[in-house]
Amino acid sequence: VQLQASGGGLVQAGGSLRLSCAVSGYPFGRSALGWFRQAPGKEREIVAGMGWSPSRLYYADSVKGRFTFSRDTAKNTMYLQMNNLKPEDTAVYYCAAGPDSRTYKTRESEYDYWGQGTQVTVSS
Repeated sequence: VQLQASGGGLVQAGGSLRLSCAVSGYPFGRSALGWFRQAPGKEREIVAGMGWSPSRLYYADSVKGRFTFSRDTAKNTMYLQMNNLKPEDTAVYYCAAGPDSRTYKTRESEYDYWGQGTQVTVSS
């Protein structure tokens, strides 16, 4: 199983980035999927999560209305579109996949596989 995250970078406040995570070797279509992030000196936290039901999406309060989480089952890839970025969004972002689930998962322990992380830096 491999999760390959990409799309991070340096952006000014107010800018946008799209993170991608390609998943291989895992039943992507019905998996619980998630994006987490870890800022320097802080614990890793959930950013967004989804189950296989398209209506079952979770966003952390800090990113609601700015981030959009989606999956493309034809490409076995998940995306995190991040708009109106703020300096406090600076972190290493991780994608994760877990077992078949209709609804989203928000705890790290509920995910089996993780990507390597991609750095997002937002300058003020």
